[in-house]
Amino acid sequence: MLVTLTFTFLRIVVFLLGMSIVIGTFISALRTFVLPRSAPGFISRTVFIGVRFLFDLRLKTQSTFAARDRTLELYAPTTLIALLVAWLLCIQIGYIGMYWAVDMQFWYDLFKISGSSLLTLGFTLVDNLPTTILVFSEATIGLILIAILISYLPTIYGAFSRREEAVTMLEVRAGSPPSAVEMIERYSRLQRLHLLNEEIWTPWEVWFVNIEESHTSLAVLSFFRSPQPQRSWITAAGAVLDAASMVLAAVDIPRDTHADLCIRAGYLSLRYIATFFGIPHNANPSAQDPISVTRAEFDAALDRLAASKVPLKADREQAWRDFAGWRVNYDTVLLALAELV
Repeated sequence: MLVTLTFTFLRIVVFLLGMSIVIGTFISALRTFVLPRSAPGFISRTVFIGVRFLFDLRLKTQSTFAARDRTLELYAPTTLIALLVAWLLCIQIGYIGMYWAVDMQFWYDLFKISGSSLLTLGFTLVDNLPTTILVFSEATIGLILIAILISYLPTIYGAFSRREEAVTMLEVRAGSPPSAVEMIERYSRLQRLHLLNEEIWTPWEVWFVNIEESHTSLAVLSFFRSPQPQRSWITAAGAVLDAASMVLAAVDIPRDTHADLCIRAGYLSLRYIATFFGIPHNANPSAQDPISVTRAEFDAALDRLAASKVPLKADREQAWRDFAGWRVNYDTVLLALAELV
């Protein structure tokens, strides 16, 4: 009698454990692709890290940027496929446990029943009501998971296209790779410094808002690389933020507060994305905190602008303090995200 009760208890525990795995996996899929907010799940995070580890092993054997770029261009698509496989595998493991608790067949037979149901192959038949109910529920979940991934691929590529449109247009204004100094030089040479708000600050403020929403709700977007190796959404973001900071700090033109708003939108966006990926950063940095740009690099940039006849403010010391005060807001997260992607 005791043995029977113990075995019955074991079957209940296995059934509940299997059901928990299935429910947890399904919720992970919903949080990853359906929930319109940043909500990283254990399965998706594990898959991203695991696949990245394999790619990093490959990168250790490559020394050129071109070779590394060709390798990493496959990271995001591979992760999407691996994520679907992980979901399906977890669903199958969970249902094998539930089938065993209900039907008590051999594990190999349960594996065939679960696989046949999950992939809707239909080559394995069952002849009792509880197992039949489980079979239909597993087939439904399998179809939903595959449909979710397929239906959200256009969403992912739509957001990617919108992101890259602005990145590509920036090449016209800031070169490739994009440079804040080259952007300011070009606008000055074309006598369009007064159009920076209309053509850069306001459009890129909107761009920063969009990538914050898309790159946290659809995290895989961060790892989709631009069509051209020398383009990148993160280097484009850095070039625009540096250009706005340098214009506010050092270029002698009427102050445009839209540049302030663009910088704020930028560093808030990058901080939210960094928080999503668990990258530590100071949310309230001091203007005196160190930045990765040195004073010598800043002076060299101003010398280049002066040689291009860009109107500059006379007080370089104050210009450096102002630039550093802006840059400190996004310096850490910009470099960390650049390293990540």
